[in-house]
Parts: sequence; C-alpha cells; structure tokens
Amino acid sequence: MYKFDEKRDNIIPITHKIQRKDRENIKNQKSCVIWLTGLSGSGKSTIANELEYRLNKMKHHTYLLDGDNIRSGLNSDLGFSEKDREENIRRISEVAKLFLEAGIITITAFISPFKKDREKARDIIGEDFIEVFVDTPIKECIKRDPKGLYKKALNGEIKEFTGINSPYEEPTNPDIHIDTTNNDIVSSVDLIIKYLNDKGYINV
Repeated sequence: MYKFDEKRDNIIPITHKIQRKDRENIKNQKSCVIWLTGLSGSGKSTIANELEYRLNKMKHHTYLLDGDNIRSGLNSDLGFSEKDREENIRRISEVAKLFLEAGIITITAFISPFKKDREKARDIIGEDFIEVFVDTPIKECIKRDPKGLYKKALNGEIKEFTGINSPYEEPTNPDIHIDTTNNDIVSSVDLIIKYLNDKGYINV
C-alpha cells in the first residue's frame, strides 16, 4: 500500500535551462572545489587567500569559503562536538556544490578532521573535489598559535580541540600534499596552480 511521504512527494527539483558547462564557458574555466584540510594554524587560510588572489589576477572567477567566516554566519548555530563538526562539513559541502554548479572555482579552508566527513564531502561534490592536505607538524602549529587557541586548549579552556583532545585523521591519499616544512606560501600555491593547469581547470 502506498504511503505518502511529504519530502519525496512535495519536493521536485527543477532542471535548469542553463547548465554548469554554459556557466563555465563564459568564465573560460572549469569549476572545481579545492578543499584545504589541516590542523588549526597549519596555514590553510593563508594559502587559500593567496591562491584566490593569484587566480583572480589570472582573471579566474573564484570564491573562498573559510571556516571561521562560515561559523560566524551560516553555521553559527553549531558547536564543536563530533556531530556538529559533521553537520558543519555537510552544509559546507552542499554550499560548495552550488558554487561548483555556478561555474566557480571554489576554495575551502576547513580543519575537517574526520576522514568520513571528507569522504562524504567528496561524495556530495563529485569528481571535481580536490583534497589538499596542508601538512604542518602539531609542534609547529602550537608554536605559531596565531589565534591563541592551542594555549587555551592546553590550559583546559577549550574542550574537543583538534590535535589536543580531539583527533585529526590525516588524509591517506590527498590529491595534493603540501609539506609546509619544505614549502613556503608561494611554492604551496604554485603546487595547486600547477595541478589545476595539468588537470585542465585553468590555462596558465
């Protein structure tokens, strides 16, 4: 016997006359989502900002989604429990997918500490999800501590802080691996731009 399902029966996605390819064509680029993951203080946001700046100067249409900015608005209702972190990444993935469909090269900078959440992000976004592991040793991140968060976490003022009392699960096979002990900001961005060019997202 048929049972009415409000979501299934009342939500009918429309098909757009203008498709992603049409949007990409007028931008002269292939859209993608560049997902920077790494510990707090690893340099994700700095690399992401410089990458967007360089791509903008090359006349590419970009948008940067950064962890703290998103948590100040869209995800301001979420905390830092494992469940809330999972929902944080799910929402970001859906937003990034919208930007992807808009033909925009989308850059994200999120700790995204759990492999299952990054895998879910890849599933949502699809084949144009580019995982970039910003690999910085925890000792260096603590030394930098640009926001003073490690000091608070080590003093017990912040609970469930990644790298201190909550785990960070390193990517095992990222699309791009940036070892920040051997790469500065410029060379880190160079690695990403080379990848984008080699894969046909941009033309250098």
